[in-house]
Amino acid sequence: MVTRRREVSHTSARSLLMTLLGEYVLPRDHPVWTSVLVNTLAKFDIEEKSARQALARTAAEGWLTSDRVGRRVRWSLTPPGRKLLTEGARRIYEFGSVERQWDGRWLVLLVSVPESKRDLRHRLRTRLTWAGFGSPEAGVWICPDASRQDEAKEILTGLELTRGAMSFVAEYGSIGEVGAMVGRAWDLSEVERRYEDFIEEFAALDPDDGPSTLHAQTLLVHEWRRFPFLDPQLPADLLPANWRGAQAAHLFHRKHQEWRPAAQEHWDKLA
Repeated sequence: MVTRRREVSHTSARSLLMTLLGEYVLPRDHPVWTSVLVNTLAKFDIEEKSARQALARTAAEGWLTSDRVGRRVRWSLTPPGRKLLTEGARRIYEFGSVERQWDGRWLVLLVSVPESKRDLRHRLRTRLTWAGFGSPEAGVWICPDASRQDEAKEILTGLELTRGAMSFVAEYGSIGEVGAMVGRAWDLSEVERRYEDFIEEFAALDPDDGPSTLHAQTLLVHEWRRFPFLDPQLPADLLPANWRGAQAAHLFHRKHQEWRPAAQEHWDKLA
């Protein structure tokens, strides 16, 4: 059976539920029983009460819908839920698989949100960070991928922040050091430490049956899905030497492909 260095926190019940939905429910066009989800979450030390609360919250947000069959309840993804998970799966499974070329240009956004609107500031930071932006100074966001301008505009439009915002596409000038700017915009040392933890946790993991493979695959995806938010995937020219992200990405894609058949087969038995 799988031995693991740590387990998923109780506070991560909803996050782990989303991992299960994306990895096992999304590829199938049929509902899943409450008992299957609750019992699977229990394998990660998620208590039944927390699991049911996670289901209720996910349904309240519009991602799941339920129907009753006799005394049992089953859950299906809503169209918005399927769209959300499809987009998330694409980002997660493609992340780290392709090294893109960089033309040396930066996309720069100038957008300010009053300190009093903390919730709006948080949503802006969350969405721009997910899109690969970093902030070296208050009100300034940068990204070494100029093609993300449409995505940035969509984010600002959705948050009603286009008024007063500005964007530029330019090369870095002769004043200051680009490395210092990158260091202020992104904490790459922390990202690399997380990659090292990921490698340590999964490199030697070797599940030997269906239940342990499903457990390992779920943890693998659950941990990997954090990295598109943590790692802006900077061009190699901007990364430290011997960047551990490349090794971690290779490990994820190799293990995910290796474990997928047995994990999916065991889920079918459960469901």
